[in-house]
Amino acid sequence: MFWRILYICIVFNRDFMRKVKFSGMNTVWSFLILLVLPLFVLSQETVPPLVKNNYKTVTSYDELTKYIQQLDSKSDLLQVEKIGHSVEWRNLYALKFSSTEFGKDPSKIKVLIFAQQHGNEQSGKEGALLLAEELLKPGNRYLFDKIDFVLIPQVNPDGSEANKRRNANDMDLNRNHLILTEPETIALHALFDKYLFEVSMDVHEYSPYGEEWKKYGYRKNSDITMGTTTNLNVSPEIRKISAEDYLPFIFKYLGEHKFSSFEYCPGGPPEIDYIRHSTFDINDGRQSLGIQNTFSFIQEGRNGTDDLNENLQHRAEAQMTGMRGLLEYVYIHKDKIKNLVFAEREKTTAGASGENISVQSEHVRNGKKLKIPLLSYYSGNDSVITVNDYRPVVKSLCDVKKPVGYLIPVDWQPLLEWAGRQSLKCTPFINTGEYKIEQYMINRIDSIDFEGDIVANPDVATREFPITIKEHDCYFLSTAQLKGNMIVLALEPKSMLGLATYAKYAGLLTSWGSFPVLRVVKK
Repeated sequence: MFWRILYICIVFNRDFMRKVKFSGMNTVWSFLILLVLPLFVLSQETVPPLVKNNYKTVTSYDELTKYIQQLDSKSDLLQVEKIGHSVEWRNLYALKFSSTEFGKDPSKIKVLIFAQQHGNEQSGKEGALLLAEELLKPGNRYLFDKIDFVLIPQVNPDGSEANKRRNANDMDLNRNHLILTEPETIALHALFDKYLFEVSMDVHEYSPYGEEWKKYGYRKNSDITMGTTTNLNVSPEIRKISAEDYLPFIFKYLGEHKFSSFEYCPGGPPEIDYIRHSTFDINDGRQSLGIQNTFSFIQEGRNGTDDLNENLQHRAEAQMTGMRGLLEYVYIHKDKIKNLVFAEREKTTAGASGENISVQSEHVRNGKKLKIPLLSYYSGNDSVITVNDYRPVVKSLCDVKKPVGYLIPVDWQPLLEWAGRQSLKCTPFINTGEYKIEQYMINRIDSIDFEGDIVANPDVATREFPITIKEHDCYFLSTAQLKGNMIVLALEPKSMLGLATYAKYAGLLTSWGSFPVLRVVKK
């Protein structure tokens, strides 16, 4: 025990001396202060606010801030960084765990977990704070031999304080990752763009208590549900390993820790509505990072009823265990994941134009039936129900050929601002004669069903652009960058996931007109 305390004192002193400059002090007094101070700090309990509150009330923003500052002062493994702020100017904190200088060791794999995009989904934040305490225990230090880890316990502090889903601008942050208009999502993506994490997880809660389910007589009851990337433009290899290797691992891990789990299955009730596996849209936290060929997941814990504090200890511990399970999996399979992500990102940044990109998709059956665990309202017991209308496969309805890039007219300022928020590389366009410029002509605007919503589906024709592009008329947005596939999905007029489906950019589509964004293709 003595040697352990001495080791901690030495580590603390080293970290303390980096942060505080002593001048004009006697060496002996300095040594005594640096010896006694860490022992004093070690004697102060750093208990997660939820535990301190006896699991009765959720953690406030002020409690969260104070707690993570206490953690930061106690460990050389942890550095807390303010990565941005909310609409109401509350800080967004990133907890950076590393045994070395964060992001500087190329042999390590970088993992990002972020929680509480929806302010009324409290258990993700609480689980994240429990996880932070857990990771600083000496027995868990081994994880950071291979992993540099960032934990953001709270993306939406304004919504959390009001216990409302949306942020203070009344925006659903988990529907804002494509257009990036909110300070919270902008900060999150700026962090991702800085470090290019190979693994990410977006932590939420799901509600199984709808009226239709009550009428049906059953409801979902899994402590944790887990979803993978489903967009067809994410690397098939990444999607395959996520579904066939990670999901069985995490379900077993959760079961060993006494928590029930299942694959994330929106929709239902069975035979009233179909059941699928999450969205293929790229405007949420999981898919917006997954489209960059990140090993990316969504974790959904079961929430309470109208009482946000209901069964809070169990909910928070389940969320924490799911997050910890991801770190264990990544630790075991670090090289496989890191090498796969690197290879798939290299393909994207190489700019392989001409490949097919799916811009319209749908969920379809594959002949399999789903056996889903539910809780019976009548007996109060767990049951297994067979789902006949089960649609686990995403099928492409419309593909386009990936161009070399796109031309954005200089007078389309909102598009250029969007490119800036997404950290995309835009350059003035100079046509050296090796490219052909294509323009979409919009004949009429129909509609198409997208997961229950109706979005525009224009009828378009392609022609060669008849006017010579001068040097400063347009900016060139190359698809040979990490977000290349996202660029195609955002800027194609027939994309059901595109910018034109948002009110801010609806002017891109005009019936019997021309689409202002031009395609650049090889001759």
